[in-house]
Amino acid sequence: MNEPLQRSTPEDSVYVTGFILWPTIIVLALSNFMAVLDMTIVNVAVPHIAGSLAVSPNEGTWVITSYAVAEAITVPLTGWLAARFGALRMFLLSAFGFGAMSMMCGLAPSLTSLVIFRILQGLAGGPLMPMSQTLIMRIAPPDKQTMGLGIWTMTTIIAPIAGPLIGGTISDSIGWPWAFFINVPVAIFIVAGASFLLAGRETPIVRRPIDYVGLILLVIWVGSLQMVLDNGQNKDWFGSAEIVALTIIAVIGFAAFLIWELTDAHPIVDLRVFRHRGFAAASVAMTLNFGAFFATVVLIPLWLQANLNYTASWAGYVTSFNGVLGVFMAPVVAILMNYFDPRKLITFGLSIVSATVLVRVYFNTDMALWQLILPQLIQGIGMPFFFVPLIGMAMSFVRPEETASAAGLINFQRSMAAAFGTALVTTAWSNATITSHSDLIGILHDPTGTLSQLQHLGMSPSQALDALNGMVQNQSIMLAAIHVFFLAGICVLVAAVSVWLAPKPPGPVRMGPGH
Repeated sequence: MNEPLQRSTPEDSVYVTGFILWPTIIVLALSNFMAVLDMTIVNVAVPHIAGSLAVSPNEGTWVITSYAVAEAITVPLTGWLAARFGALRMFLLSAFGFGAMSMMCGLAPSLTSLVIFRILQGLAGGPLMPMSQTLIMRIAPPDKQTMGLGIWTMTTIIAPIAGPLIGGTISDSIGWPWAFFINVPVAIFIVAGASFLLAGRETPIVRRPIDYVGLILLVIWVGSLQMVLDNGQNKDWFGSAEIVALTIIAVIGFAAFLIWELTDAHPIVDLRVFRHRGFAAASVAMTLNFGAFFATVVLIPLWLQANLNYTASWAGYVTSFNGVLGVFMAPVVAILMNYFDPRKLITFGLSIVSATVLVRVYFNTDMALWQLILPQLIQGIGMPFFFVPLIGMAMSFVRPEETASAAGLINFQRSMAAAFGTALVTTAWSNATITSHSDLIGILHDPTGTLSQLQHLGMSPSQALDALNGMVQNQSIMLAAIHVFFLAGICVLVAAVSVWLAPKPPGPVRMGPGH
């Protein structure tokens, strides 16, 4: 049972106090983990899905694209949905829908049905991330909010790393449908737990008109942009008429959406929260750092498999060390927020992240396992110093009634930053590999002599040429990865500077409804 609640103001009545507060926060944070995990857990299962459903790998990627597009559309709608239907009601409906569609995805008999269910799963899962954050900020007393936000943030850090590891293991051992089925018991637990623990704590409902024009424009530009990012690499980017057309639609759609939402009396996405300089600066830092961070999360497993001949599972194991120390540091950072300027904590964390990214420019093809793991561990220390204070600081600058909208927008930016980071890193890595290969061929020392030595070892002329080309390609991939690591590290440094565009919060960051 809940302990008696303080009733000094009407808003205080929503607070959960006593021991029951922490199980409530864990249930809400678990929903965020489930939603973020699903962004990456299915990625490694695509080859298995394509083979099982008798489609090409390129067609199989629609399993990823369809979910990403649907989720990207619903995340920024969080504020409107929470106001129109209630945050708790929408949270429970989203969790139930996510679990139900996960079950249907696992049972899908064809690619067409799987894509349809993935769209519905993305529509349901999008609000889970910002809605869980909004509810934590609403029900936790001011002196417990930073700790609750720290627990929520741990799931954001760990889930993208755990996804490929869990997805690969499941797909290889018990089959790809279980990459979806694994969500079902978790969703049931979340719905049951939240229904019991948060009973009677629904947020106020405001009957606002539905902004149909804004919704249509949102679907058009976000859907077009997401398809450009997901398929650009496969279609040679702007060498493809389809990508050019989608880009034009996205740009025009975004401009029209921006104008409409800023002038409409009842916008479906409240862009006016960006008038708060602190929130806007935090949004810029979030976009820059999370894009760079997610780019390294994508690049490292690919590089390990291409350069060091790691298996997908072992590449996942190395990547997973990123979250080990982050689990322990997130609550510590939440406590430190009570005593330090959050901008200083963010800068400290980003300095660590940037250093661990930049140190990878010294990587080579003879790296030992511990040399790969150490930067991952240290980077895990820095990430909570960024995420926990940044989210807290961003939310502290907005008005209480703007919390859901602000949470939806900053989570939307995080999702889009991940999409941009993935698209940019794969393209930059591929292009840099081609350039490096061309440069290395031009400066090879005595290639004729090397070919002769290889032939003396028993290789045919064609085998010797292939072997030499393989050596050059291996080094080209390594140099390209170093190039991308350097750019990512610089991007993190820019994020560290951008956070100082925000004004200093007046005292410790506390984000209760009466902030």
